[in-house]
Amino acid sequence: MESGPAIFVGMVFALFGGALLAWTAVRVRQGEPVAHGVNRVASATLASVAGTGALALGMWCFTRA
Repeated sequence: MESGPAIFVGMVFALFGGALLAWTAVRVRQGEPVAHGVNRVASATLASVAGTGALALGMWCFTRA
């Protein structure tokens, strides 16, 4: 019974992290800024770290299910 919320939260984090990484990759390939008014390298790095962290947190939630 208690594995249901862990699976749901893990799926939310995994989808968010994957979408953020995909969006960041597309923006970097097109040469567009990831965040307006911020250094391109810094914003791409921060978005990549956040996406990877969300994926890792999602995988951790799946191990708790």
